[in-house]
Amino acid sequence: MQVDKIRGPQTDQLFRAILELRDLEECYRFFDDLCTISEIQSMAQRFEVAHLLRLKKTYETIKKETGASTATISRVRRCFDYGNDAYEEMLSRLYPDEKPYEPKK
Repeated sequence: MQVDKIRGPQTDQLFRAILELRDLEECYRFFDDLCTISEIQSMAQRFEVAHLLRLKKTYETIKKETGASTATISRVRRCFDYGNDAYEEMLSRLYPDEKPYEPKK
């Protein structure tokens, strides 16, 4: 499993703290203290790229809508194709009526 490369006591502590967040406002406050604005924007952008890939949007459309580079779009795409299925899992919870991403065979 690919997550082993990030696993450790400090990461466990961070993720346990995230799991304790109770609402959106608490998330905003915690991540504002924890991360730079740029880090938060980068994570949000990658997640939106994942959402648009799931909707089968073209790289050009995704680039225009998110401002993401083709390198970022490709990285997210590789996660869909070869990753831990976490993007799909979270997006299917947020948008249960949308069709899931299907990697090229």
